[in-house]
Amino acid sequence: MNVQVAAKAATPVLPDAQTVTEVRHWTDRLFSFRLTRPQSLRFRSGEFVMIGLPGENGKPLLRAYSIASPSWDETLEFYSIKVPDGPLTSRLQNIKVGDQVILRPKPVGTLVVDALLAGKRLYMIATGTGIAPFASLLRDPEVYEKFDEVVITHTCRQVADLTYGRQMIEGLTVDPLIGEMASGKVKYLPTTTQEPSPYRGRVTDWIASGRLFEHFGLPPLDPAVDRVMICGSMGLNTDVKALIEAAGLSEGSNAKPGEYVLEKAFVG
Repeated sequence: MNVQVAAKAATPVLPDAQTVTEVRHWTDRLFSFRLTRPQSLRFRSGEFVMIGLPGENGKPLLRAYSIASPSWDETLEFYSIKVPDGPLTSRLQNIKVGDQVILRPKPVGTLVVDALLAGKRLYMIATGTGIAPFASLLRDPEVYEKFDEVVITHTCRQVADLTYGRQMIEGLTVDPLIGEMASGKVKYLPTTTQEPSPYRGRVTDWIASGRLFEHFGLPPLDPAVDRVMICGSMGLNTDVKALIEAAGLSEGSNAKPGEYVLEKAFVG
């Protein structure tokens, strides 16, 4: 893993731009980076913002990125895939400490606690970089104040792709702010689909077969007590949505909280 960390952030020079303070290349396909945070920016853990770079035609090339850092963090963390021919990510993957990245400080999104009804257990279902908003939520005290248990599943193609999420989750219990609150509350299942690992298979199969619940010694989904957040590919979102709706859960929103929510923004 290659890491760059800034000693001191430079002053932004582009409109709406923030300075890159850290870059970590986790694999040849995945990287994370941190930006300075505008003093005026307020967001709820789980929301996303538009970030990007200047385009060749002078217009900003922007995409939606979930903020991976919690709402109390002094910097903004993002987790991204590297798309070789992606209009934005093909360039964004080459950023270095001190570079400028455009950030539109208007956070939005549905993966927020406010969009869920009160419950006992919160499931977070993620694939790939879809773990980013959960990295934010898992480090937010509000999650542990509202739920007795949090189950996070992260499915990737290869074992190395799980590293970012695993390290983040391993760090929860030693986090000075939420360590004590998270202790004993978080259940984590990392699965792979294309490489041997302790846990294999698509999370949809784990849910449909009941293996997910058996693995943790939990009862099947119950709309009276269980809440679900989903973030991954369009296919995953659709498949998991069908499974949990079959269990009786209804979709929620900021305007009308429900038993589950899913993210609808994608990066490329």
